[in-house]
Amino acid sequence: MIWLALVAFVAAALVGGFIVRWVRGHAALYGHGMPQRFHLGHVPRLGGVAILAGTSFAWLLGLGQMAWGDTASLRFGGWVLLWLLALLPAAIGGIAEDMTQRLPVRYRLAFTGMSGALAVVLLGMAVPRLGLSWLDGLLFAGPWLGYAIALLAVTGLPHAFNIIDGYNGLAGMVALIVCLALAHVALQVGDRALAALLVSTAAATGGFLVWNYPRGMLFAGDGGAYIWGVVIALASIGLVQRNGDVSPWFPMLLLIYPVWETVFSIYRKLARGVSPGVADALHFHQLIYRRIVRSVFHDDESRRVLMRNNRTSPYLWGFTLLTVVPALLFWNNTPVLMAFCLLFIVSYVAAYLAIVRFKVPDWLRH
Repeated sequence: MIWLALVAFVAAALVGGFIVRWVRGHAALYGHGMPQRFHLGHVPRLGGVAILAGTSFAWLLGLGQMAWGDTASLRFGGWVLLWLLALLPAAIGGIAEDMTQRLPVRYRLAFTGMSGALAVVLLGMAVPRLGLSWLDGLLFAGPWLGYAIALLAVTGLPHAFNIIDGYNGLAGMVALIVCLALAHVALQVGDRALAALLVSTAAATGGFLVWNYPRGMLFAGDGGAYIWGVVIALASIGLVQRNGDVSPWFPMLLLIYPVWETVFSIYRKLARGVSPGVADALHFHQLIYRRIVRSVFHDDESRRVLMRNNRTSPYLWGFTLLTVVPALLFWNNTPVLMAFCLLFIVSYVAAYLAIVRFKVPDWLRH
């Protein structure tokens, strides 16, 4: 498993370095008028290519080990190829958008929907239980509901990661933390194969972060966000489906930040009469940048923007850890996990309203 992680890290870092060195000129095509743009200069958004290269190379190498007797006891099988096949539509759609900047939201949603459909059809992905007796009764009476929820999760989570991908290291570190948390519980229940896939994805993300944080020389783009979303969605559903001891609310608490950010964003835009597909600069991480971090630095403009950008992400890393730690402690305790999900939602809304109303404590500004 460590060997696969090392391969994934090196492959992603090398491909990322190639993109930074030779594809930087392509970034000049990116528009400057987007509201979610918080950087200066031309930065390539093809980090998804590096993440895909590192992840897929490690997964295929793990399959190759099977031919040598599976000395690492990873128990990979043909299903790993099906994971790659399910991942490809979302990855291709995201990378195509990163290269052209012309792929409408509905087409990107269709690409992630294709990944979701392949996960359901080829991998049999379905949510087997929801941790509440009356909901589990509905799933038992209508098994198609479990498949529908799985389809929704694989289709939607990539876009949730894309929403929080706004600053150097933000979405990448959240994805890395979540992958390692899922891998930890997978090892707890003896699912080494799933843990190996997750650790490899985390390592490939680390190789990308070499170029992304703190220097901001390479962005994940839609491709990177979609890869994280699909892999984590597949792993979350698979972990619950394959291991009855794992509460379905464990991955829900792990992912409550990007999921709730997406739900709240949709509500916020609909309340203003705006289409949920229209980009804006009112997400939680953007408010932290503008209301908390923005006034800290006073150097030249380019250095100031970079330092603000880098300082924004740790606020959200800490926010994520507030959900990851209890999720790891109570991964098989549904009532406690549900309570922490509710606590996060209440805390998020309270923090959002405080920032909007300029009622931020002074200690957060220093």
